[in-house]
Amino acid sequence: MGWITQKLLQQRPADTVTITFLAFLAALTVFFYQSVPKAPVLVTLYLSLILIQMILIRFNHKGKSLCLVYDLVFPTLCVLVIFDSLEWLVHYVNPRDIDPLLIWIDYLIFGGHPTVILENFMTPILTDFLQLAYSTYYFIPVSYGVILLLNRQHEEFNISLFLILLCFYLSYLGYILFPALGPRFYLDYLQTTELRGYLVAEPLMNLLNRLEGIKRDAFPSGHTAITLIVLYLSYKFKRVLFWIYLPIVAALIFSAVYCRYHYVIDIIAGVGLTMVTIVIGEWYYRWWEGKRGVKYL
Repeated sequence: MGWITQKLLQQRPADTVTITFLAFLAALTVFFYQSVPKAPVLVTLYLSLILIQMILIRFNHKGKSLCLVYDLVFPTLCVLVIFDSLEWLVHYVNPRDIDPLLIWIDYLIFGGHPTVILENFMTPILTDFLQLAYSTYYFIPVSYGVILLLNRQHEEFNISLFLILLCFYLSYLGYILFPALGPRFYLDYLQTTELRGYLVAEPLMNLLNRLEGIKRDAFPSGHTAITLIVLYLSYKFKRVLFWIYLPIVAALIFSAVYCRYHYVIDIIAGVGLTMVTIVIGEWYYRWWEGKRGVKYL
């Protein structure tokens, strides 16, 4: 076990955190094997992803031409596949949703339910715009990574990839520990007005509902945490992107509540997750770079 740990810690931090989290999910599924309906499928899935990651590491070390797959394609697919698998894991591992607590905290802060209060400002044009802004979450991290690679900022890319993946996996851990459906499900009976746009709102909402399903992924807000991480990294490594992303991220975070995907406390927790990711991630990366005799950027 010690040899495996030592070899794992020698790998690129982005690879280490992916393998570690997949191993954790596989172990968790085995531990709750009798409770998880698709346990054999999930264990096979997680172990297969670990195997693919290890093969890509091996090919990359040998200088094979799989750089784009190793750097961008596989990490992106891995995040999406793991997220999709949570629908068959979270509720069976931890069946108690914490929505009542989150609703109580929001009510304590605002004296009402924020998604209901926001009905006073709702317009079809605003709904279209904010639903579109919410959907950019899927493109912001990828576009940032592509631009770094195109600019041959490979070290900056490796640091960024690690921090973004760490943030994703910590948010997934949050969903397991604190499952919550979100106000679009839990507070639907209190809403007096449906979210309606002119052109894109309904098609996008229907598409996201089909793609995301019911994951209990409200707390913490991964949309907030991931986009803030990208903002932080773009300010540090590619300042022009920071100014491009800033208004989009601001609209995205507001849309998370307006479009009823998140409670406000989810957003606050997402900000906290960003800070935790930066502190833990940068400490680990400095330690890893120190072992290689390289100065952290």
